[in-house]
Amino acid sequence: MSIFNIGISGLNVAQSALTTTSKNISNVYTPGYNREVTLLGEAKGNGGVQVNETQRQFDQFVSGQLNAATSQSRALAAYEGQLSQIDNLLADGDAGLAPLMQNFFAAVQDLTGAPSDPATRQGLLGAADMLTSQFRSFDGYLSDMQQGVNGQLRDEVSQINTLTGQVADLNREIALVRGRTGEIPNGLLNQRDHLVAKLSEHMDVRLSVQDGRSYSVTLPDGQPLVNGQKAYALEVVRSPNDPQREVIGYGGPGGKTQPLPETAIRGGTVGGLMAFRSEALDRVQNQLGQLTVSLGVAVNRLQGEGEDLNGDPGEPLFSVPSPRVNAYTGNRSGATATAEIDVDNIDQLRAADYTLRFGANGAVEIINKANGQRSSGQLSDGNTLSFGGVTLGFSQVPGSGDRFEVRPVRHAAGEFNNLISDLDRIVAGEPDGGSGDNRIALQMQRLQDEPIVGGNASLTQAYSGIVNEVGNRTSVVQANLEARQGITDQLRAVQQSGSGVNLDEEAANLLRFQQFYAANARVIDTASTLFDTLLGLRN
Repeated sequence: MSIFNIGISGLNVAQSALTTTSKNISNVYTPGYNREVTLLGEAKGNGGVQVNETQRQFDQFVSGQLNAATSQSRALAAYEGQLSQIDNLLADGDAGLAPLMQNFFAAVQDLTGAPSDPATRQGLLGAADMLTSQFRSFDGYLSDMQQGVNGQLRDEVSQINTLTGQVADLNREIALVRGRTGEIPNGLLNQRDHLVAKLSEHMDVRLSVQDGRSYSVTLPDGQPLVNGQKAYALEVVRSPNDPQREVIGYGGPGGKTQPLPETAIRGGTVGGLMAFRSEALDRVQNQLGQLTVSLGVAVNRLQGEGEDLNGDPGEPLFSVPSPRVNAYTGNRSGATATAEIDVDNIDQLRAADYTLRFGANGAVEIINKANGQRSSGQLSDGNTLSFGGVTLGFSQVPGSGDRFEVRPVRHAAGEFNNLISDLDRIVAGEPDGGSGDNRIALQMQRLQDEPIVGGNASLTQAYSGIVNEVGNRTSVVQANLEARQGITDQLRAVQQSGSGVNLDEEAANLLRFQQFYAANARVIDTASTLFDTLLGLRN
């Protein structure tokens, strides 16, 4: 190869290197861009230089670590954002339930001093109205949060489906470009990796590379979201055991959408929302419902033991909502169930939901969803079943494999009402005790300090326990979020150190390749001078 051709090869390489440097500088703020480096090699023949490859500076291992850390950070951020709302609600000393429960029992105390006084009776009814209204208000707020989670899940799933569809499209485009030109389309690769990173913000996914080129994206349990050039959409569907609850459904290659277990979606905003709902929101609603039912049953029991001012047996002061039971959509027997609070075993009532799994001949496995504890039961001759402070009645013996979801107290606070408006119907004394009898009112006053919630906690203790539990959980989640965010930031710094554009470094490269270009131009100029000199010698 002549010196002239050597210089030309150097000019071409210098121009390619300058183009790569310029591209890096112009994309310094482009999301998902990975710095490129022009790799040089000796050209075949005698001397000269060539561009071997314009290499994308991308570390798949570091990128995977960063995506996983981002997914966990987003999950904790979503969890903390929702949980802090409940914490702020419960911790508000003015808007909380504690002052209203104290007002109610203060009104009961006033009743003990003047059992037949209309003013004290009116005060008690007013306190009961305010207390039940606040219970309903709290439950309404929590129910709105449940619906809010449903809405956010729909938005998140829509974005996830868009991203997975784009990844599949890029798999196809990358394959076409490589097939036509044989070149590596770095720009398309950057876009695809950026989409996977965005996908990790929404949920935890698993990434594998097929044939060294095409991306396969799956859920943690292996269900494919992207397989080559095909994307499989997720869908928000009604829970098979709770018509008011929405879960993630998966169609997959079979095409029929099936609800996924809530634990199948982990990480990202979706995983954080679902973890918050199952671990915190459901539990607070159940604890509030347990408090509601325990108070209502205890007060109503005393009301029923006494006599009102008309001389009639006492009637319930509070409504005690019935538990809710839902049969799974896949049950075959057609059996239905109703449920009532077992007032004789109210101390067994827990802030938990239950799953019933039926076997043969009415045998049933009872699963406490709050702690995973399992116990066995058997239907009675009347097709009834009692456990955990509730009694269920079935229309027929459920078939083997049938399942039922039981929520004894989940919605109780939202249906809590004062049933009495007539002052004379308030019970203060025992039968035949006269208008001045206050023995029932005295017993009702003592309920404030008796362990009527779960058989081991007073009303005040139970409510304080809810507030403390939510506060502690919030502190733990915030601490975990801060720690996880620190790890995510460190990994992002590591990723940027290898793949990010450094303007100082690129400016130095720009000067270096300019000198490289100028030097090769000088080589060509020298070759031209030598050529002219040789021609002059011949003449």
